[in-house]
Amino acid sequence: MAEPTLAVFGANATQTATDLVIKKSDLVAVGLTPATSNTAESLLIAIILQFKTVLTDTARDTNIDQSIAVTDGFSPSITTRNNAIYLRNTISIEVDKLLTGADVIDPDDY
Repeated sequence: MAEPTLAVFGANATQTATDLVIKKSDLVAVGLTPATSNTAESLLIAIILQFKTVLTDTARDTNIDQSIAVTDGFSPSITTRNNAIYLRNTISIEVDKLLTGADVIDPDDY
């Protein structure tokens, strides 16, 4: 099979030697409301949720060229921060590479 394409970022994602362009409109399906005021965290979680729709365990298990899977983490939990109660969700990002002795995550290896 083939390496996952830029479509993991959305149907309209493009890249050049220096830029990666992700269209906010491609992230609407995972809940993002595109705006000039989107926060860095809202954009990050939208991208991760987009990955979760494409980079699944099943896709990785059937495609030897896919090295990353984004899955649900632990069950939601309750935590307290600054005397307020928060719901904490987790997402797991698993990255596989051939065992070579190096335990560093290097983007160039994927």
